[in-house]
Amino acid sequence: MIELSWSGLRVPAIAEELDCSQKTVRCWLHRFNRSGLQGLDDLGGQGRKRRITEEERSRIISLVKTVPPGRLRWEPVGELWALDESGPAEWTLDSLAAAARATGIEVGRSQVRRILLAEGVRWL
Repeated sequence: MIELSWSGLRVPAIAEELDCSQKTVRCWLHRFNRSGLQGLDDLGGQGRKRRITEEERSRIISLVKTVPPGRLRWEPVGELWALDESGPAEWTLDSLAAAARATGIEVGRSQVRRILLAEGVRWL
C-alpha cells in the first residue's frame, strides 16, 4: 500500500489493486504517516483474553481420564461401592464443569465442551 501510494496511486486505485476496501487503505496509510514502519507492526492485544490458564485447561482435560466419583467399583471382598454415591457415574459436560468448579476453576459447560473438542478428547 505504501509503495503504491508513493508511486502516485490514489486510495481508490490502491484498494482496487489490492482487492480491499478504501477504508482499509486509508487506515494503514494513516498508521504509516503517524508512526512510520512501526505503525505497520501488529498492535497485539486484539481479541478476547482467555479466562482460564493453560494449567487449568490441562486439569479439565485430565479430569476426563479419572474415574467419576459415582461409578461403582468392586471391593476386594466382592462388594460394589462408589467413592461418592451421589456423584455422577459417567462424565458428562455438566459433571465435568461441576468437578472443575469444585477444584476452583471457574468454567461453564460450553467452555468445557470447546476445550475437549479442541483437544480431541472424548468425555463419554
